[in-house]
Amino acid sequence: MSNAPEQHGDKTEKSEIRADGLQDAGGPAQGSKPEAGGSYSQGAKAGGQAAPEPSGLHDLTERPTAPATIAFELDGQQVEAGPGETIWAVAKRLGTHIPHLCHKPEPGYRPDGNCRACMVEIEGERVLAASCKRTPGVGMKVKTATERATKARAMVLELLVADQPERETSHDPTSHFWVQADFLDVSESRFPAAERWTGDFTHPAMSVNLDACIQCNLCVRACREVQVNDVIGMAYRSAGTKVVFDFDDPMGGSTCVACGECVQACPTGALMPSAYLDAEHNTRTVYPDREVTSLCPYCGVGCQVSYKVKDEKIVYAEGVNGPANHNRLCVKGRFGFDYVHHPHRLTAPLIRLDNVKKDANDQVDPANPWTHFREATWEEALDRAAGGLKTVRDTHGPKALAGFGSAKGSNEEAYLFQKLVRLGFGSNNVDHCTRLCHASSVAALMEGLNSGAVSAPFSAALDAEVIIVIGANPTVNHPVAATFLKNAVKQRGAKLIVMDPRRQVLSRHAYKHLAFKPGSDVAMLNAMLNVIIEERLYDEQYIAGYTENFELLKEKIVEFTPEKMASVCGIDAETLREVARLYARAKSSIIFWGMGISQHVHGTDNSRCLIALALVTGQIGRPGTGLHPLRGQNNVQGASDAGLIPMVYPDYQSVEKAAVREMFEEFWGQKLDPQRGLTVVEIMRAIHAGEIKGMFVEGENPAMSDPDLNHARHALAMLDHLVVQDLFLTETAFHADVVLPASAFAEKAGTFTNTDRRVQISQPVVSPPGDARQDWWIIQELGKRLGLPWNYGGPADIFREMAMVMPSFNNITWERLEREGAVTYPVDAPDKPGNEIIFYAGFPTESGRAKIVPAAVVPPDELPDDDYPMVLSTGRVLEHWHTGSMTRRAGVLDALEPEAVAFMAPKELYRLGLEPGDTMKLETRRGAVHLKVRSDRDVPVGMIFMPFCYAEAAANLLTNPALDPMGKIPEFKFCAARATAVHATPMAAE
Repeated sequence: MSNAPEQHGDKTEKSEIRADGLQDAGGPAQGSKPEAGGSYSQGAKAGGQAAPEPSGLHDLTERPTAPATIAFELDGQQVEAGPGETIWAVAKRLGTHIPHLCHKPEPGYRPDGNCRACMVEIEGERVLAASCKRTPGVGMKVKTATERATKARAMVLELLVADQPERETSHDPTSHFWVQADFLDVSESRFPAAERWTGDFTHPAMSVNLDACIQCNLCVRACREVQVNDVIGMAYRSAGTKVVFDFDDPMGGSTCVACGECVQACPTGALMPSAYLDAEHNTRTVYPDREVTSLCPYCGVGCQVSYKVKDEKIVYAEGVNGPANHNRLCVKGRFGFDYVHHPHRLTAPLIRLDNVKKDANDQVDPANPWTHFREATWEEALDRAAGGLKTVRDTHGPKALAGFGSAKGSNEEAYLFQKLVRLGFGSNNVDHCTRLCHASSVAALMEGLNSGAVSAPFSAALDAEVIIVIGANPTVNHPVAATFLKNAVKQRGAKLIVMDPRRQVLSRHAYKHLAFKPGSDVAMLNAMLNVIIEERLYDEQYIAGYTENFELLKEKIVEFTPEKMASVCGIDAETLREVARLYARAKSSIIFWGMGISQHVHGTDNSRCLIALALVTGQIGRPGTGLHPLRGQNNVQGASDAGLIPMVYPDYQSVEKAAVREMFEEFWGQKLDPQRGLTVVEIMRAIHAGEIKGMFVEGENPAMSDPDLNHARHALAMLDHLVVQDLFLTETAFHADVVLPASAFAEKAGTFTNTDRRVQISQPVVSPPGDARQDWWIIQELGKRLGLPWNYGGPADIFREMAMVMPSFNNITWERLEREGAVTYPVDAPDKPGNEIIFYAGFPTESGRAKIVPAAVVPPDELPDDDYPMVLSTGRVLEHWHTGSMTRRAGVLDALEPEAVAFMAPKELYRLGLEPGDTMKLETRRGAVHLKVRSDRDVPVGMIFMPFCYAEAAANLLTNPALDPMGKIPEFKFCAARATAVHATPMAAE
């Protein structure tokens, strides 16, 4: 029996692992040095060792043999059905079409059998059978096209056609319903039509046309079982039965989150994208010319999307059955595409007018940039952009320049950008938005595991018994990933533990919600570790085989008893004990976390605690276990992998290690800076100190995303030379000397790496507007003007170069990505799939062991006091993303959330004399904004939650730039604030 940890397989009770007598834990004996967990050739730096055919440390039982196939007869032919395969599925696989309406053969949809359009005849049975639900038996004889079955199906369709609008003027004459009717040659009905409902057009994106509803229940299953939003249901009785939203509310006034799953599932046009319909007659008039499969440009989930194009404009988007999303989308992925066609798009290079000086408080109308800029040719703009950067470099030295790359761009663009800064500028002053989201998480992961990547995909929640979500709000920030968590709870019985000062949608699915005091994460997590260690719930054999430093943790954790920590974190001792026991004793437990963990001055310590929890219990390296920091932007994982970080080259190889640096010097053909560069906030401070004089900002908006924006905007205005490359004239571009028009996500080819370590390829859907250019081309042209001999032919060339210096891309080629669409690293061989679960046979450290690092309680940098008695925390809302430069230019998204708001507990509104919708003044020691307030029972008393996407009331004018000492991440999640009522005051920022 092998003792290496199992990558896939059945779960085993922890008691089997801790059985009496010495068991081999799959690792070295104590005191010996195990073989390193991987080498560069195995992709270890990016994610760990990939072992061939591992078998289980925690899976010591024999695997059950798969059930044998079932032989039966289908239309006179001998066929076989796989385990659980229905008659309908077998027929489809063999090319036999059986009509269906209520059945949707897609992931997540169970057969329902209520429409009776898929009936088949089974020899020896009195009644017809619904083929979508019926599984065959050995020797069964099934006939799909008998006269009886055909007439029964036709009768079903005829009855339904009687109640449908006339096809020629129906909401969707090409719907799945009419396709099935055509197959059965049913075009009219002998039966009278029933009275139907009028349409509901209250939602900005979707039209409800219940006159076409056949009550197939697909929309109900889509909403309640697939996306688990629980908005759509069936109400009333008998002939009055109808589909309703909440308590028969209009769709636009319901709790619908606009994921659009119901629209994608509807077979009749009863639920339709409004973009397809004529507004006056509610009849479909828009039919796409073509469709292109690509990716969603927003969060780190990496959903695959089919974009529908009409007259070279994207008109709609549908989910594709990709490995990350299984056809699912959220409101942003389905309806947030039209920013690419917004009139604010930059279509030609701009150069600042000679007579317009820079001012930190300057505002420029993106619709009328001519007050500050003039149009230029590409030749002039590139010469001006590169010339200014070169002047700064040659006058003040390489370290007087810095660059901010983008996590929204492709891997190839990120790689080329960091290479431009390191070779063309001559320093390591390059960073991107990871510094503002998960830098502390990556710091702790690299310190402990020598890998900054997740250990398991978010779909691993489906194999977990216990799921911890801490410092994250997945239904808002990662909605599609959240559906898998909800599926795990609702369909598989997993116990969900949500830990966050604010309650959230996931809380109603949770076994426990631990609403701990803001900033007390370490106290709470250390109390759990105390319980696990004091009650000997840890996995001794896993600790002996795969970890180091446990004895130090054991010593340090003694003082953090639940009783002592209860008053610090606000969670009673018994609850802390119960949750610790639950996590440790489960066969499989997994932890997901977000920026509520990382965006603190103690963010690295928070992450250290989570890593320690997984390591001491052995809850890592098996199905349903692991550590998963949910990545915020669509390519923040890939941009980090590609080296868009000041202290590491691609694949996290240190710039300060001579051997690594020499390898890159030889490969790139140039001497490199031996010192780590400055991070995002450090660069802003260096500008104020006069040390940095010029910057190149590509696809980032630090004038909105940095903390203490007054400080950041003054820094940008101080620069001798600022080049901005973006889609729009952003708040950062207000201060630019040269603005270069870039290509949007839907206009480019490239690879992107999602939160699961899954590398996926995107395809251009439409062309860039006007004279906007591809980002990689712009970066290359600047590089040429800075003396770099570059001549890449496109993203494929850049990817091939990346793969030569990035072991994580071993066995992943551009051609394979074009063929397969997605590959998860690390990959063992060119013909093998990637490893979704890693660390099953050790860690990519020198010792092969993971390092446990104890954490002490450190308070937030700025605590509430009499002057500023509340806590301000910032984040996102469902409909908007990052700084809003894209989503606030997407029509549907901005219609759903059009104005700046802050969220407070009803008690706080009452205390301040505010009503929902009133304007209030929100202040911190750094600034003040006026905005409307919204009552939210999920926000605890004493806290204000504010999205940071609204330029007219920018949250980051208020936030604290204090940094985590290791991750260098600002404390966005905690600062002291005060709120006061303002009446009849226009919204403005001070």
